[in-house]
Amino acid sequence: MPRAATRREHPLSMRLPETDIAIIDRAAALRGRSRTDFVRDAAVRAAEDVLMETVPIRMSAAGFEAFMAAMSGPAAPVPEMIELFQRAAPWEKGFSRETDTGLHDENGSKQDGGSGTKG
Repeated sequence: MPRAATRREHPLSMRLPETDIAIIDRAAALRGRSRTDFVRDAAVRAAEDVLMETVPIRMSAAGFEAFMAAMSGPAAPVPEMIELFQRAAPWEKGFSRETDTGLHDENGSKQDGGSGTKG
């Protein structure tokens, strides 16, 4: 006689306010998922985040020395990051951000940065 397969799933019950269920259901529907799938994935993701915060990092003595040397050395600018931070955000149309002279309007005139001080 064939044996029944052992179930590997374990039930989990929660009592939630109706407003929480409504939010979860709406979000699950937007993702095209069931409430159970949505909640399970969200809970597992949150649990993984917590575990990753507490997992010790193991490395060899030589690896640790290299890590400490890199952390203790002088900071080096990353050209791509400099360019990114100098670029105007999409919502800042008409403004350009310049690191050394403050904000300028589209004509190149310096704008008051809102600090309330005159300089």
